[in-house]
Amino acid sequence: MRTMKLFIPVVISGTLFFSNLLIAQEEAEKPSKFNAGVDFFSNYIWRGTKFGTGPAIQPDISFSTGGLTIGVWGSFDAFGYTESDPYISYSFPFGLSLGVCDYYYPTHLDTTGSWIGSDFFDLDRASAFHVFEINAGYNYKSLSLSANYIINEAGGAASSGGDMYFQAGYAFKFLNIFVGAGNGWHTSDGKFMVCNIGIGTGKTIKITESFSVEVTGQVILNPEKKQLFGIVGLSL
Repeated sequence: MRTMKLFIPVVISGTLFFSNLLIAQEEAEKPSKFNAGVDFFSNYIWRGTKFGTGPAIQPDISFSTGGLTIGVWGSFDAFGYTESDPYISYSFPFGLSLGVCDYYYPTHLDTTGSWIGSDFFDLDRASAFHVFEINAGYNYKSLSLSANYIINEAGGAASSGGDMYFQAGYAFKFLNIFVGAGNGWHTSDGKFMVCNIGIGTGKTIKITESFSVEVTGQVILNPEKKQLFGIVGLSL
């Protein structure tokens, strides 16, 4: 009887110990809802237009739960160009995604050509450096489609509002192709034209068992501005 009295607490204690151990292991194996990453590109090319000078560092910090993602993406170079874009998006299981992005420029060139700070809280149409865009995307197997519309006028960022951009892409086994067209912000005279044609490829280089680097490369033609770009990037 004494043996049984000692045995029962030991069994209960052992059961609780291993239960807590398994719960802790399951929690550790769950992916974090917070994510952080950074890309390094030889140049920052956005929708067929080059922004900044030279290599760009592009961090991304986000929180995801279910189909909802909230984050801030940025691009910075060594010569003063800065961009910091808060965004929110929701992805549906059938391939559709909807979102809103705020293109914000923390610094800008003054009349002397020097980089100075931009007021984050300035939302005046004549002087703001915030450009708000609603976007929609759809992915089906290897095909991707996107539509984007700028909803506000922002004098500081040279946006008149109503700017549109549409892009279609297709991913093959070893490369991807895309073509995009827009107006307003995206073209020299504001007229709707094809401004972004590209081909890209990439591969993952395994450094260790738990760490790898993704290397990408793109050739981008902007027929509206008659410019050709070649860029390479690393993603961590």
